[in-house]
Amino acid sequence: MIQGALAAAVTPLRRGGAELDEDAFEPLADFLAAGGLDGLLAMGTTGEGILLSPPERRRVTDLFVGACAGRLDVAVHCGAQTTADTVALAEHAAAAGVAAVAVIGPPYFQLDDDALLTHFIAAAAACAPTPFYVYEFERVSGYAVPVRVVERLGELAPNLAGMKVSDAPFERLEPYLLEGLDVFVGAESLIGAGMRSGAKGSVSALATAFPELVAAAVREPGPDRSARLGELRDGLEAFPRHAALKRVLALRGVPVREDVRAPLRGLADSERERLDALVPTWLEAPVG
Repeated sequence: MIQGALAAAVTPLRRGGAELDEDAFEPLADFLAAGGLDGLLAMGTTGEGILLSPPERRRVTDLFVGACAGRLDVAVHCGAQTTADTVALAEHAAAAGVAAVAVIGPPYFQLDDDALLTHFIAAAAACAPTPFYVYEFERVSGYAVPVRVVERLGELAPNLAGMKVSDAPFERLEPYLLEGLDVFVGAESLIGAGMRSGAKGSVSALATAFPELVAAAVREPGPDRSARLGELRDGLEAFPRHAALKRVLALRGVPVREDVRAPLRGLADSERERLDALVPTWLEAPVG
């Protein structure tokens, strides 16, 4: 069972994003562990998972499990466009020994309750008894997972453990804080409010580049820490986020290239210069 502060980890790539940079996985895991995190979620939105092929996704799972063994819990996002691919990825992740499997509602088609429930049941069964988490992020999937579907899934999938909810503002997070479910907050500005209302921790994109800041906000949740993370996230969103997070990692000594998978784009020279100037100020700001 996952808990606490987890990074929504970037996926190291090279050759313009065309292939995995396998040598960078262990240094990235070292950095996240040293930053005080409890684990990571691989191949979510921050990890470009939906842009990777199924064989690449299986390889990323194996690389993160190997790099994190004994130090960080590894949750793996296995959501895909089809149920067949989702099931195959979930089966592989469970066999690889991950701590949890997460699945987002398939993007593009707005599935009705019956179709969505059938999809999640198949994914949960494929990884059982590994803990299963619904990944709720309306902005990227194109629709919200109805609370009634989550409740019904809890009756039919014994390994449903919780959710990662990346929706904001708090009014869109709150309905998922259901009794018996471990909910992880995605929006860093909501960590404090979420944990005061029963959330178990955070799966954070910022944590992949600023692990110590997110770990502190989860260990000692408060409005000042959450507000600071919200401001930092707003600052980062002024750039192509995936490439920017990888650039920050490189500036912090982690050998991760800026390369991202098309159609995502890298940093322009002017953006890189601005980001390089901002990172020291972000790291020096008071924690609160």
